Amino acid sequence: MTHSSLPETLPFAKGHGTQNDFVILDDPDASLPLSAASVAALCDRRAGIGGDGLLRVARAGALLRAGVIDHLDEGIEESTMFMDYYNADGSTAEMCGNGTRVFAHWVALQGYEQSKEFSVGTRAGAKQVVVHEYSETSADVSVEMGFAEVTGLSTCTVGSQHFAGLGIDVGNPHLACVIPGLDAQTLADLELSQPTIDPEFFPHGVNLEILTPLDQGRTHMRVFERGVGETRSCGTGTVAAARSALADAGAVDGEVTVVVPGGEVHVVLEGQRSVLRGPSALVATGTIQTASLES
Repeated sequence: MTHSSLPETLPFAKGHGTQNDFVILDDPDASLPLSAASVAALCDRRAGIGGDGLLRVARAGALLRAGVIDHLDEGIEESTMFMDYYNADGSTAEMCGNGTRVFAHWVALQGYEQSKEFSVGTRAGAKQVVVHEYSETSADVSVEMGFAEVTGLSTCTVGSQHFAGLGIDVGNPHLACVIPGLDAQTLADLELSQPTIDPEFFPHGVNLEILTPLDQGRTHMRVFERGVGETRSCGTGTVAAARSALADAGAVDGEVTVVVPGGEVHVVLEGQRSVLRGPSALVATGTIQTASLES
């Protein structure tokens, strides 16, 4: 199947946040007719560009007029740059912390925002970002992630293993499981596959985090993302992991360094707010011939 609705030649960029990687489409006027099939084809690692997800960079008002979103949340103006985010399978997602850092890096680099502090529109509402520093290839970015809300206790099955953890809402659903006695090496050796979850507790699916107990302010995490599979990192997942690791240690708020296969990030939980700080890397720009895309 070809994706003839897209331009024959489509410019793109590629970036990652702690190796959670994204196809970036710069489309401020929201003129690209993206479909789930075309997103999945672009994210295909063999027949497309490849990525854990796709970031369309567009103005909120343009997306509203195009019918991609149906309203503007408080704090999102028509001129706000909106992260129109898609999972690798073409489904939409409410929020992506690593994606927001890469998005903010791109927005700063393109000059869409002149201040180092600005608001990014997402399906989970407006997110304040600080681009502490950036170059054409790298950036250090903080993202206000909102309230990491504990929604209850739940369990899942991964292969022959059963895990229990906290349901946590960070604008999207997570099940963050601290495993007693688990260390970084044993975590790395775990066989992660598609989890079986409680569909009543998580009717829209869930991102699963498996993590080690907090040790000197650090926890190690692996993640299985809905619509993607295991990824090298998940921004909202690191916030959920920090909340769960702190709770397991008998604390509510605090600072946690979360180590993921793709690197590490710093999470601050303080009352109703959480802040995720970490790197962004832009690794390529180019064009793709859309007639070659298959799905």
